[in-house]
Amino acid sequence: MPTAEGLERLVEALRILPGVGPKSAQRMAYQLLQRDRAGADELAMSLQHALAAVRHCGKCNNFTEAGICSLCASPRRDATQLCVVETPADLAMVEQTSSFSGMYFVLMGRLSPLDGVGPRDIGLDRLLARATEGEVQEVILATNFTNEGEATAHYIAEMLRTRGVRVSRIARGVPLGGELEYVDAGTLSQALIERRSL
Repeated sequence: MPTAEGLERLVEALRILPGVGPKSAQRMAYQLLQRDRAGADELAMSLQHALAAVRHCGKCNNFTEAGICSLCASPRRDATQLCVVETPADLAMVEQTSSFSGMYFVLMGRLSPLDGVGPRDIGLDRLLARATEGEVQEVILATNFTNEGEATAHYIAEMLRTRGVRVSRIARGVPLGGELEYVDAGTLSQALIERRSL
């Protein structure tokens, strides 16, 4: 069945989103064009505004519309602690806990040699400069516990330790409120290995 070129372009554009396949993209396009043209217009304007206005913070590399984001500009943050995360979503999750009041550095990715992502691609030179400028006393690595996240944490830890920077890694283990019989063996094993004194 022939379709409009504009519709085909919209479907293809929607497919760049993670987890959106051809059928989902087609459903979204039909929804926007058939039932919610005002929503489609708002989506288009918001996307254009974001592309024009949003950039990376000069200190932490997170997204912001200013030169320095509000977290980095806040005098209430502890500048002696620097938490390294992979993505802005990870930063948001750490902030949501209200248990960390230090500063951040967002890598915008993780090391993945198979995908061609190396140290330069995730701004490790900027992280090194930030961590060694004198104010930071501890770098907390909060990368994900995937193979790539672990490799990234290991690489950063080695890079910073050789320069005398104190490095720590977030703990992992049994989730709060979790029951042991439902925890996978790898998580339980790691929790036992990383146990602490009471």
